[in-house]
Amino acid sequence: MNPSSPTRGQLERTLSQRIESLYRSQLEHKPSKVVCQIFDEKIAIILEDSITQPEQILVNNGQQELAEKVRSELDEALQPQLKALIEEIVGVSVIDLLSNAKLETGRSATIAILAESPQFRSP
Repeated sequence: MNPSSPTRGQLERTLSQRIESLYRSQLEHKPSKVVCQIFDEKIAIILEDSITQPEQILVNNGQQELAEKVRSELDEALQPQLKALIEEIVGVSVIDLLSNAKLETGRSATIAILAESPQFRSP
């Protein structure tokens, strides 16, 4: 492995920072925390406080179903950019992205399934 290759932790931090930036630029909303963890050919992405203000307004006004639909549509619209971002950072093709959100807690999660395990050096 090339000594200039990133470590697993560096890849995870870079992913977290870039995903936070993606949410901020595309949704004008900054999650309070983004955590990424690489597990072999999978990446788990957890966002805290990921629910946007319009979604929260819908929930607060009893429009839970509409808020869930909006979240689903936002996730789907962001998937191509998220997929490209992950592939750029880890250097491996993304086969599938699985996403879900809990409006009650404000958390959302995505699992990226990769074509193979990304390469990184030991710390």
